[in-house]
Amino acid sequence: MYNYIFKKSDMIKFQKILKKKNKTVTCAESCTGGLIASFITQISGSSSVFKGSVVTYSNEIKEQELNVKKQTMIDFGVVSIEVVREMLQGVLKKFNADFAMAVSGIAGPNGCTKNKPVGTVVIGVMGKNGKEKIQVYNLKGSRKEIQIQSAKIALKKNFKILCKNS
Repeated sequence: MYNYIFKKSDMIKFQKILKKKNKTVTCAESCTGGLIASFITQISGSSSVFKGSVVTYSNEIKEQELNVKKQTMIDFGVVSIEVVREMLQGVLKKFNADFAMAVSGIAGPNGCTKNKPVGTVVIGVMGKNGKEKIQVYNLKGSRKEIQIQSAKIALKKNFKILCKNS
């Protein structure tokens, strides 16, 4: 499903490049609930490039595990560029990885607001050097489809950054 975004062969290439460059990746997931980590670990040998993941579904755990500031969540909302930026910074520090991905969004069918409808997802990637790319997406589909699209977009974004630096 959604292989046009990111497919198994892309994951294999992604991990080969990480291994060749001796780099590692980690992720902080909210609405994807561990799906990014699952996709990464489906490839044998991923332990040499994947440091680990944190599923920070609740705001309390975002604060506790990733040092996301409560005030940031209040000021901007949990589904925001600012919160995803803090998630990226926190997970990079926690796992001491070279690259990180983070996702926060509304997979539905509940949790939406007028300004943030179902399918609003913020996806970001960041390198150890602090360079980041964070975007807001408006995805369509069922809860499962939004989760899969979000995970694959995060992987594709990280893959593109890694390829650009090759």
